[in-house]
Amino acid sequence: MLVTGGGKRLGAAVCRRLHAAGANLMLHYRASAGEARLLQAELNHLRADSVALIQADLLDHSKLPSLVEQTVNRFGQLDALVNNASSFFPTPVGEITAADWEDLIGTNLRAPLFLSQAAAPVLKKTQGAIVNITDIHADRPLKNYVIYSVAKAGLVGLTRSLARELAPDVRVNAVAPGPILWPDEEQFDELARQRIISHTPLRREGVPEDVAKAVHFLLADASYVTGETINVDGGRHVAI
Repeated sequence: MLVTGGGKRLGAAVCRRLHAAGANLMLHYRASAGEARLLQAELNHLRADSVALIQADLLDHSKLPSLVEQTVNRFGQLDALVNNASSFFPTPVGEITAADWEDLIGTNLRAPLFLSQAAAPVLKKTQGAIVNITDIHADRPLKNYVIYSVAKAGLVGLTRSLARELAPDVRVNAVAPGPILWPDEEQFDELARQRIISHTPLRREGVPEDVAKAVHFLLADASYVTGETINVDGGRHVAI
């Protein structure tokens, strides 16, 4: 399995869950080399030679097919692709730049498309699956995050379109997290966080394992599910 952005945060939780279920992993990272190496060591200690690392900037379109090629070369096949890597930062109207567009669309939409295209031939051989990590703000845009919201909405559309294009051999689904991990850059102060939680029906934050369980379900236990997005958000999508 190939997991993008697998070195930390939600990606690391997904890697641990899939590895515990017996998967061999190609763990992609861009800048979080330290976290990625620590996670690789942790998982390889549990099962030798089961996790390999690959570094790449997903904005470099020319490098994307090689992620798939190196995964197949390392493990002999590819059963699943998890498009988890993501950029996230505000882009209020009036301050949006072309560079913002390239970054947010590039990581959240373009890279999943071209990685999925590169992976499709080998996934068809294994009757494999793709899971995209979207966001509840794909349907309910987050104020001041115009490009991010647009990119995630596009990723939901891509999920549905690829589910049709790659059927019947490859299933394509998505998981849309809600208030589970807050951004590293501290865009949300404590008051903003509590306001979000108070408007979430389950009245609490989720944990990364909640997302990891949903990803594992879609890959391993949802053989008649494709084109679907599972909201893992404590019900927030119905209360925004």
